[in-house]
Amino acid sequence: MNEQAVVAAQIGRPLRAEAGIEVRCHLGLPVVVSVPPILDDGTPFPTRYWLSCPLAGRRIARLESGGAISRLESFVESNAELSDALAEANQRYERERAEAVPAGSSPAPAGGIGGNQGEGLKCLHAHYADTAAGNRNPVGEIVRPFVEPLDCSMPCVRDGGGVEVNPDWREPG
Repeated sequence: MNEQAVVAAQIGRPLRAEAGIEVRCHLGLPVVVSVPPILDDGTPFPTRYWLSCPLAGRRIARLESGGAISRLESFVESNAELSDALAEANQRYERERAEAVPAGSSPAPAGGIGGNQGEGLKCLHAHYADTAAGNRNPVGEIVRPFVEPLDCSMPCVRDGGGVEVNPDWREPG
């Protein structure tokens, strides 16, 4: 299957730039992709690692809709070690993305994870994707046990003459 088409089917829309596959599930499908800092149309994109896995996306969406972002913000703010680790993760993320920006690009994306400019947490999807991609991210590490295992028994996409969402796919458990 065409990997770019797989990612597009997973996220439910066409890609705006070629994505690199960073992490795969046990079925060989993308879980986390890397996105260039400047999209094909010249738009700056703040998110370096994008979660494409529908199962992980659903599980994190439930956490977010249940108020996990504000609870995690309070928890991180009350713990100096976690707060420092998150600041380091945001700085690393911003530095690595800045290194990938083509020379002369303007405007360029700014901020840390999910474009964070130091004003609390944004998007648990981006934090989890950063952690799943192998980076130290205290928020992603806290979220990970609520997301994994990614234990689908059938693929979320299929090739039925063109890559499409698998209508038989269901969330496990």
